Amino acid sequence: MALVRRRDVFLDAKPRLIPNGFKILLDLIAAARGSVRIREIPYRMRSRLHGESKLSARVIAEFFMLIFYHLFGRLIPARFFVFSAVGLIGVGVHLAVLWSAFAATGGNFVLSQSLATWVAMTGNFFLNNVFTYGDQRLRGRRMWRGLFSFYLACSMGAIINLAVADWLYLMSVSYWVAGLAGAVIAAFWNFFTTASVTWGDAGDVKR
Repeated sequence: MALVRRRDVFLDAKPRLIPNGFKILLDLIAAARGSVRIREIPYRMRSRLHGESKLSARVIAEFFMLIFYHLFGRLIPARFFVFSAVGLIGVGVHLAVLWSAFAATGGNFVLSQSLATWVAMTGNFFLNNVFTYGDQRLRGRRMWRGLFSFYLACSMGAIINLAVADWLYLMSVSYWVAGLAGAVIAAFWNFFTTASVTWGDAGDVKR
């Protein structure tokens, strides 16, 4: 356990603190940027007698967002890393659905690819709604409107991906570099577009 005694340390770090979650001690140490000394004090935690733990997958996601925020500042929004992690899960979902649908439809690739894309996009929306934007989670009618806007934004991102990758490939750039560049640009497009359109102005950890 780290111990910070001086009030002026808190006041100096206050502008860099993130006002979300339960990670104030880690946030304070990171925001102090090496200006404090840390001493560990051993203690033994007892079993919980009442209530429930606040530790959840969302809290864990916020923990990593906090670390990324202090590492990269405002160059790359911390939420982007969680958004990208959800995107990687979506790739796995896409491939799994594509494989299953391709076998079930007797080799109909267009139908299988369309189904896999829809399932992956839908899954990505709900995961982002819970983890990436858990503090601004959409519910009720707003959730369904958000899902529709998410479809539109990511569909445009797919078009941008293909256009950029194809242009770079025609410029004699290696196919894998072209494909990676298209995917990265599309990822940023999807993130910033859905941050402003789907979840409101929430592109950064700070609101």
